[in-house]
Amino acid sequence: MTWWRRVRCQAAAWQVERRRWRAEHERFKAARRAAGRSGGDASVDHPGPPPTGFALLPWLLMGLGSFSNLLQGKASNPWIAGLGLLSFNSLYIYVTFRSFDRDKRRSVSSRVALGLMALLTTGFALGYGGSWLMFFPLLGLATGATLRGPWLGRAGLLLSAFAAAVCGVRGGWTDATNIGYATFLSSMVTAAILGLSEAVRELRGAREELAVRAVEKERLRFSRDLHDLLGHTLSVIVVKSEAARRLAPRDIDAALTQITDIESVGRQALTEIREAVTGYREGSLATELTRARSALSAASVEPVVRQTGSPLAPQAEVLLGWVVREAVTNVVRHSDARRCEISVEGTAERVRLTVADDGTGKAVGHPREGIGGTGLTGLTERLAAAGGSLTAGPSPLGGFRVTAELPAGVDEPAAATATATALGAN
Repeated sequence: MTWWRRVRCQAAAWQVERRRWRAEHERFKAARRAAGRSGGDASVDHPGPPPTGFALLPWLLMGLGSFSNLLQGKASNPWIAGLGLLSFNSLYIYVTFRSFDRDKRRSVSSRVALGLMALLTTGFALGYGGSWLMFFPLLGLATGATLRGPWLGRAGLLLSAFAAAVCGVRGGWTDATNIGYATFLSSMVTAAILGLSEAVRELRGAREELAVRAVEKERLRFSRDLHDLLGHTLSVIVVKSEAARRLAPRDIDAALTQITDIESVGRQALTEIREAVTGYREGSLATELTRARSALSAASVEPVVRQTGSPLAPQAEVLLGWVVREAVTNVVRHSDARRCEISVEGTAERVRLTVADDGTGKAVGHPREGIGGTGLTGLTERLAAAGGSLTAGPSPLGGFRVTAELPAGVDEPAAATATATALGAN
């Protein structure tokens, strides 16, 4: 890419940034007018100065005095003075426009340009004095725009002292004091304003990114929640429908019982889907165990349920109910099992839930220690948020086994976090 094309591309980027800033500024003014009419606060933050070097260009008017001296012929060696003035302005534009990009302002070329500006300013002050001394505050402004960080204070003090010393040698100490103070003030104020503006833009960008992530998280919650709901419910409906079809020719009453169960499961699924949309669905371990027995029996799988230990905390039951739902769904849909054992063992410290079958072990592609499908991944995140764990792999019965562990006393904040993870990550 040629240098001219690079300049054009950079100019186009500056124009885009400036148009974006103007749009944000217009939104801010509109929000402020609306807030003034309603008596509230503006809902849009002030965009601050435009994030381009155009905001610093008007300060070049401080050099109009020297330019006037040059036009009036009051400056000796006008060609040298004119060339120096053009060089200083070019370097100032180069430095200030690069100061709005963190990588560019920290580059060697920006520091070299700033050093050349210091040499030109010193030459102007020693050679001409008078209005040419105003280039020191301009140099301080460029320094503040470029050197933001721990070295800014030292650089500002040294530059101010150097400017005062040069002005004292060239003119009077009264001018030296004024120029030194103006140099220090321009460097510090410029750095503070631009640093604050950059922090505001970064915070605004972070807030927008968090909003996007919140939307993505909600979509993921809804999709995984529907997976858990519909995967289990539809599996039960399919199994019971097959059972009703098999029973209808020889036992119409048993078939009607299965059809009644299908209706009940369907109505319950509608209720749970409505609750899932609002994000406030909870379950009970006892309820899920009852459903598990019904679903397994309808699928011709012998359910064996054992529960020992003290009663569980309500929130622990909610989390373990999710595990039972997902694990039994996998048994019904994938395992080809004849027997499924569900055991809940509680101690004073922890509670363990195990769901094991004697099927083919097809809940994951290849049985191994670890976590398999989407539903199990979501369960792992839920239990981890509450301080628990989930493992899945080969079962001693020959099929597949899912083991979940939780602290016995899942407190309310941890359970709320786990539920938010369940409904947010799922």
